[in-house]
Amino acid sequence: MKLSVVATLYRSAPYIEDFYRRIRAASAAITDDVEIILVNDGSPDDSLERALALRAEDPQVTVLDLARNFGHHKAMVTGLAHADGDLVFLIDSDLEEPPELLAQFHGELSSGGWDIVYGVQASRKGGWFERLSGAAFFKLVELLSDTPLPRNLITARLMTQDFVRALVAHQDRQAQLSYLTALTGFRQHAVQVEKLANSPTTYSFARKLDMALKQITTTSTRLLYLVLYLGGAISLLAVCVILYYLLRYLTHGVGVSGYTSLIMSIWFLGGVTLLALGVIGLYISSILVEVQRRPYTHLRAIYRTPRAAVAASEIAP
Repeated sequence: MKLSVVATLYRSAPYIEDFYRRIRAASAAITDDVEIILVNDGSPDDSLERALALRAEDPQVTVLDLARNFGHHKAMVTGLAHADGDLVFLIDSDLEEPPELLAQFHGELSSGGWDIVYGVQASRKGGWFERLSGAAFFKLVELLSDTPLPRNLITARLMTQDFVRALVAHQDRQAQLSYLTALTGFRQHAVQVEKLANSPTTYSFARKLDMALKQITTTSTRLLYLVLYLGGAISLLAVCVILYYLLRYLTHGVGVSGYTSLIMSIWFLGGVTLLALGVIGLYISSILVEVQRRPYTHLRAIYRTPRAAVAASEIAP
């Protein structure tokens, strides 16, 4: 059995050697046939140089150097597309997710006959704002998305090759890995794990909001229906108000007056109109990105030792 380990690198220089040592030990306890794929997502530090130094010492290390920073999710999918192991373990390299989870996930997958075993946190780590913004992100996606996602999902997951092939077959340019995982199906199993908080998150509130909006507009039409229902409710209310004032005028001769109420109505309807146009614009922008069919990522270089050479190095005295 061959095991592929996929991890992305972005400002990962302080962790990469320790990560490699621990994931190497965890993998060796399962099989000797291992490949470790490190995807450099345009990291501005010396993560690439450190990864290449590891590859010089270990031919089972493969380094994918992306042409620029494409983002965490696209980097992960690119790494998965190059993984050919019977089992594929995806994990972040910052050590907030212990590499030793591999053994636990392997036991669960082997005993339960699952196609994917992934980790979830009992509760989110970090400061109050990070926890609050994270909870708001999941709640917003949960309310407006057609496909429910596990709460407090982490990156670490162990997958069969069949599942990985089905996962990377998706052609969505903006969808996130969590959504694609849920959409792919197969037999999935969640395991509750502890995630450390070694460093502040790189996902700001603005970035989380952007991710939530992209998640909703690329996977669901519920937001459009919500705007439609809002417009219908306002129209119905306007008809009721018009009929009320018309009947009052016909029965009591009281006319309608009030400059303030007129301006407030105009501002309110103008705001709703702009909101509807904004929502429609988000959907149109998502359509534009998808129909352009631009390459998912660009690879500057692939540093990989041929499989025959790896086998020869393993049996060499």
